[in-house]
Amino acid sequence: MSFSAFDGTRRIPPAINEPIRAYAPGSPEKKSLKARLASMASEQPEIPVVVGGKHIHTGDMGEATMPCVHSHVLAKYHKARVEDVSAAIAAAESAQRDWANTRWEDRAAVFLRAAELLATTHRDTLNAATMLGQSKTVFQSEIDAACEMIDFWRFNVQFAQDLYAEQPISNATMWNQLDYRPLEGFVYAVTPFNFTAIGGNLPTAPALMGNTVLWKPAASAMLSAWYTMQLLEAAGLPPGVINFLPGDPVMISERALTDPALAGVHFTGSTGVFNGMWDTIGRNMGRYRGYPRIVGETGGKDFILAHASADPQVVAVAMVRGAFEYQGQKCSAASRAYIPRSLWPEVRDRCVAMMADMRMGDVRDFRNFTGAVIDEKAFNRNAKYLAMAKDSAKVLAGGGTDRSTGWFVENTLVEATDPSHTLMCEEIFGPILTCHVYDDAKWDETLKLVDTTSPYALTGAILAQDRSALHHAATVLRQAAGNLYLNDKCTGAVVGQQPFGGARASGTNDKAGSKLNLVRWVSARNIKETFSPPTDWRYPFLGEE
Repeated sequence: MSFSAFDGTRRIPPAINEPIRAYAPGSPEKKSLKARLASMASEQPEIPVVVGGKHIHTGDMGEATMPCVHSHVLAKYHKARVEDVSAAIAAAESAQRDWANTRWEDRAAVFLRAAELLATTHRDTLNAATMLGQSKTVFQSEIDAACEMIDFWRFNVQFAQDLYAEQPISNATMWNQLDYRPLEGFVYAVTPFNFTAIGGNLPTAPALMGNTVLWKPAASAMLSAWYTMQLLEAAGLPPGVINFLPGDPVMISERALTDPALAGVHFTGSTGVFNGMWDTIGRNMGRYRGYPRIVGETGGKDFILAHASADPQVVAVAMVRGAFEYQGQKCSAASRAYIPRSLWPEVRDRCVAMMADMRMGDVRDFRNFTGAVIDEKAFNRNAKYLAMAKDSAKVLAGGGTDRSTGWFVENTLVEATDPSHTLMCEEIFGPILTCHVYDDAKWDETLKLVDTTSPYALTGAILAQDRSALHHAATVLRQAAGNLYLNDKCTGAVVGQQPFGGARASGTNDKAGSKLNLVRWVSARNIKETFSPPTDWRYPFLGEE
């Protein structure tokens, strides 16, 4: 793989954010995507386990279905067995010998090519798979499965170049160098259903830095994960660098997390699952070659806080977009809002009016603003919270469900008098936004509520036209969100612009989409070369007085 005869400092293409396509009526991109949606809906690929580049058919099958039409099977996939996980660990260790010693620019070329393939020939396929398999609208899919994944692959290369260029001070007598080695062992990447781009980034960010990876994709995002894996193979990813392991997450994690070769975990998912993984690693610390790097982005109970000086229309748009895009199934989605009493009637009425105009249905109809939640489990969880809202709070709009064809939950606006109501505190992961109305004079008390109500600290938004109020709130809430938005919704982080991640119960805040994340996948070695080494053991201070 390495072009060892190549001399010269290579300059990677400058990273720029991928432009978002509009898919306007009559546009070529809309016609092309519509055609791919139709063809993909009639296909039913059989997805294998991939270990060391070999496609393995275990015969133990699972199904990937369409959330908007839950009787429609989009694909069938083979589930990994414990022996396949063991083989994947062996394949990863074998592949790392060459991959780690490949020039970084040649590793980078694989992901730059993948980005360009996705921007061109593979774009419709990844978008269609995300729309059908994960119930994203065309816009939500475009900004995720296409643009964000392209951005991850291009910007990570630029971040890697910047990191490798950071070297210690030298002088005429010595040359000091930092060797950014990959970790010793394999990285276990566990990816969620809600972002195709996260599925692409979590295994490839460590791989770019010379690591080899076991990738466990979410069952409910299997179709887009498989097409991502195929895209990486088409881009020239060598066998064994990323091993694809669909199947039982408990079994796969138990085998991977207890192996002595575990070097790191790259995770996005629930706080509970991440805590369980951390616990397993802690109980097995005596088994590992080194201390595993544990990187996780987990839950959120993300807030919108409006000051009395805020523009009601701006607040209302931030609320409905932040809460209801992709059915609230974003870890960054607005789930609780604090609105001053002086603004509440206007903000409430504007939200309700906007929600009345939002269509819900099959995402293949581009006029729909929202689709279905991901599966029956998510549907039942949302139904439970809706029942709670009707029983002990006030439902202002929405509140309905329909499971006859797909897993549909209406966008719902709730008012809770009690700021410690369950709906204000617990992560829901659905299209339910709960609002607490506070007295304008209780601004400082409300800031404390926002900071202490939830164990999470992922995203939040503060809306105010009063600059001093923005500054004061941002200061008080400094630890309450890893991504803070001023006069905007609390979702929509862009690679290279808003590095993403939170702290507290929201994860390790290692900022995907920045150089900070890549630092976690290397273990630096310092090399000092002395040009004229000493030949006498004596130091000058030993001389006679």
